[in-house]
Amino acid sequence: MPNSVIEYLAASAAAHPDKIAVQDEFGQISFGGLLEAARRIAARLCAAVGANAKKPVAVYMEKRWEALAAFLGIAYSGNIYSPMDIHSPDERLERIFSVLEPALILSLKEKPFGRPGPQAFFQDLLAGPPGEAAEKARGAIIDTDPLYILFTSGSTGLPKGVVISHRGVIDYTEWLRETFAFDAETVFGEQAPFHFDNSILDIYSTLKNAAALVIVPERKFLFAGELLEYLAAKGVNTIFWVPSALVGVANAPALQNAARRPPLRRILFCGEVMPNKQLNVWRAAYPEALFANLYGPTEITDACSYYIVNRAFGDDEALPIGRACRNTEILVLDEGDGLISGPGEIGELCVRGAGLSPGYYKDRERTALAFVQNPLQNAYEEKIYRTGDLVRYNAYGELDYVGRKDFQIKHQGHRIELGEIETAAGALAGVRQSCAVYDARQKMIVLFCATDGSISEKGIFQNLGLRLPRYMLPARIRLSAALPLNQNGKIDRLILQKEI
Repeated sequence: MPNSVIEYLAASAAAHPDKIAVQDEFGQISFGGLLEAARRIAARLCAAVGANAKKPVAVYMEKRWEALAAFLGIAYSGNIYSPMDIHSPDERLERIFSVLEPALILSLKEKPFGRPGPQAFFQDLLAGPPGEAAEKARGAIIDTDPLYILFTSGSTGLPKGVVISHRGVIDYTEWLRETFAFDAETVFGEQAPFHFDNSILDIYSTLKNAAALVIVPERKFLFAGELLEYLAAKGVNTIFWVPSALVGVANAPALQNAARRPPLRRILFCGEVMPNKQLNVWRAAYPEALFANLYGPTEITDACSYYIVNRAFGDDEALPIGRACRNTEILVLDEGDGLISGPGEIGELCVRGAGLSPGYYKDRERTALAFVQNPLQNAYEEKIYRTGDLVRYNAYGELDYVGRKDFQIKHQGHRIELGEIETAAGALAGVRQSCAVYDARQKMIVLFCATDGSISEKGIFQNLGLRLPRYMLPARIRLSAALPLNQNGKIDRLILQKEI
């Protein structure tokens, strides 16, 4: 096992120096060029920030190959990269920076926004030769050193900085290769923003396997036909997208045109529930492709369980999240922290393994709440992560996702999972997407549906009445052509919550 992710880049650059590693709509770079850029950036950072200083460097850059070179240069120097969402309001960025206190802000533009403090221009860091300090820094990295910090939403309004080590990414990347047979012929069509953990699969599987990474322009996802043509033109054969992106394509007629389809061999997804109605459209279009549902929070290095789709599902059925990834253990705990092992009973999914984050950056209080001692043994220290997700085992011994603990409501004396309502609504003809929220003040369930115009609120309500008990039926149904998405491509529940 390598000590750092830089070993992946070095090996691929040695074997395929001239092969294009990453391309976007503005440019491209080979593996040899990526390694040289990382070494040059590392040399400048060793002088400006320190070698093996393990200090955070904020990367405020568009999703381009230069951003990946920046990540690798920061890692090469023994420091920690932290991608910023350049579309975030300045106020949120300031909250992140108040936690991160970056040693440097790296951008493609000088002074990208009006924040005082040390900033650097990407092109300036490429100037000059790589130095001995950078090579010493790389040689001193050990796999438990932090690699990156990704910021996720916090319930207090203060974003949480999830720290992930080289070991976590290496363990995940090795499992991905074993499970999905990624190799030098793999061409990834990258959808996830770099500040979202789904991007980790694309980035490091490319480096590990000397594969190719095609960064898909965000605007392509607005037009399904144009998106598929773009993927086909680039030879993309593997995608790992959020389900909302796949749903958008399935809801359009583009997949019906075989001539426009890219040569996809693997279709993976993660980040939210994938409805079987739209998945079945994809499976019909690609009957020979491998489909896999990955599940996991940022705190466990992107994924901790997976399900390779191997049987037929009805449109109204839920898709399993499967079983634990290699070198990972999943514990399903009841409200008294007892272990659930049989089918049917709902419990909280908890995880332990090499991919586990050491915690939240500069936030020991919230770290202590989420990363706790394994309650099933007290002989030695063993941390598990409490995901806050509710699951149950099905008859196949697979895990079914039930919903978030905070999406579980008490209504009319009943415990209700909002995800069950969404699954039932999403299976109806004419409904493209659905999202259920709870109005605690008026004590009612509100269902938002994106439709094609062929079904009414009354039609949805009547159909749900055939599938759900009366106490689970929404008091209000709101229709629209599309549901709002956040920067990660997921349904934006916060916006919908404000609209009830």
